[in-house]
Amino acid sequence: MRVYLPATSSVLADLAGTGMLGPAPLTGFAVTPGLREYYLDDDIEALEYAAAAEAARAALRLISADPAAARRRIVISADVADESVSVRDDLDYGVVRIDVGIPLAWCASVHADDVEAEPTVARAAEQVDAADLGDPAAEEVVDDAEGFELSWYATQEIGDLLSQMR
Repeated sequence: MRVYLPATSSVLADLAGTGMLGPAPLTGFAVTPGLREYYLDDDIEALEYAAAAEAARAALRLISADPAAARRRIVISADVADESVSVRDDLDYGVVRIDVGIPLAWCASVHADDVEAEPTVARAAEQVDAADLGDPAAEEVVDDAEGFELSWYATQEIGDLLSQMR
């Protein structure tokens, strides 16, 4: 199953250094029955984009909790055996629990904000909790960050990507 994991520059540096995401359990996002029902779309690419967007929003929460992290949303896409993934649509659409650590070899790509997004992402990270609780002004700030498309990176480019974030 393709999963999308929210991350920060700190998490990405750990992945580059250790070759593993973890320890388990990990929370990610995927095309689940609940996500399919919510988006009412049969286009798998559109559904995967929606799952990745949910992971990008979750990355804001991680950035908020990590003062050392670059103010860029990061999403790691990985292919994980179905038996290691539990669907948790009861928590939110597309949420999955991954019961194993994820080696770098399972990671397909990394998606990250460009430097131009940093000020907007920083403001969104400060407001994401209020947005989650329904504050319309905070939601507008988060929407501004979600207006930036994440750039795609091969896993071989993680070192270069991290060097851009220092």
